[in-house]
Amino acid sequence: MTTFLLLTFALLLDAYAGEPRWLWSRIPHPAVIMGSAIESLDNALNKSSEARPEGTIAILLLVTGAGIIGWIISLLGPLVSILGVAVLLAQKSLIDHVRAVSNGLRQSEMSGSQALSRIVGRDVNQLTPPETARAAIESLAENFSDGVIAPAFWFLIAGFPGILVYKTVNTADSMIG
Repeated sequence: MTTFLLLTFALLLDAYAGEPRWLWSRIPHPAVIMGSAIESLDNALNKSSEARPEGTIAILLLVTGAGIIGWIISLLGPLVSILGVAVLLAQKSLIDHVRAVSNGLRQSEMSGSQALSRIVGRDVNQLTPPETARAAIESLAENFSDGVIAPAFWFLIAGFPGILVYKTVNTADSMIG
């Protein structure tokens, strides 16, 4: 099966199923596992004035580990790859969160702001309804790139190792800069 076809099925699966809470309440989401690995290496290696070389070592270890794990997963067959890619994409979750802002704004300013606070890091309490809508659209644009376009690109370029390496580097950038 071609990489493009695998990606198409993964996008359809993510659009339909998204992030099933019943599953992620029982096992850790891959992003949680990545975050734990990043935090462990950051705590172990980011302690001294030698943070830059140690940070480089941490990223190289993370990228190598993600690449190897991605390669192993890719050997498990197309169905496992489709499921894995669908998990690493964030289109349904992102659409659901932005839709919640839209629906919230239809109810009240406060409901829209509360929904927005789940997807942005800024203070949303003083935003007007148009500012709330604009912030949701801005978040959609930025996160669509990070959560859908870039992972899909790296999957097309380098298969499952590519998407896993991208998600690991993107998560590390969010956590430690």
